[in-house]
Amino acid sequence: MKTKHFCLIGLLFFLISYLFFSNLLPSLSESIDFAHWFNLIGACLLVSFNDAFPKTRINKVASVLTTFGVVAHIGLCTIDFIMSSYGNNEIAKEALSHQITISPLIFYPFVAVSPSLLFVGLAIHAFSFIKKEMVKSLMVIIGSIAVGFSFFILKNGIWMFLSCFIFVLGLGLLLFKKEEGTQLSKANF
Repeated sequence: MKTKHFCLIGLLFFLISYLFFSNLLPSLSESIDFAHWFNLIGACLLVSFNDAFPKTRINKVASVLTTFGVVAHIGLCTIDFIMSSYGNNEIAKEALSHQITISPLIFYPFVAVSPSLLFVGLAIHAFSFIKKEMVKSLMVIIGSIAVGFSFFILKNGIWMFLSCFIFVLGLGLLLFKKEEGTQLSKANF
């Protein structure tokens, strides 16, 4: 498989996870947390964008942020897997949630701040194309901001999914951006 394929599969898995998170797709099974499995696999594959985009100074910073964001997604999904293992035991879930909240070494890097780095890193990658591919770049940048806004402020799953869709679509279109008659980083594809 080539870098482009990993990027596309990552985008697809990531978008499907947001379909589950928004409750637009019903939970398929009580024993498997499909939303977080799709999110985990999708996020891990999205690190491929670090290789798909050109190596400029700004993209090197974006690559570091994207990588940290993927690591944080792995941690967040692990926490959510543990949480879902409690099943219907709401007392145990509340105790774990409380413990995570009062533990800054867990809460900030894996729940509150760092998972957003994936969106920030990919938005910075997209920003490097703002002059030649303004609409696609803005789709990624605005989509990433809107995902956070719809999750943290609106707490609305449908808006979160639509924001993620715009974010994913923008990244997918940038992946196929033409650069002087050739595809982006043709050697990677």
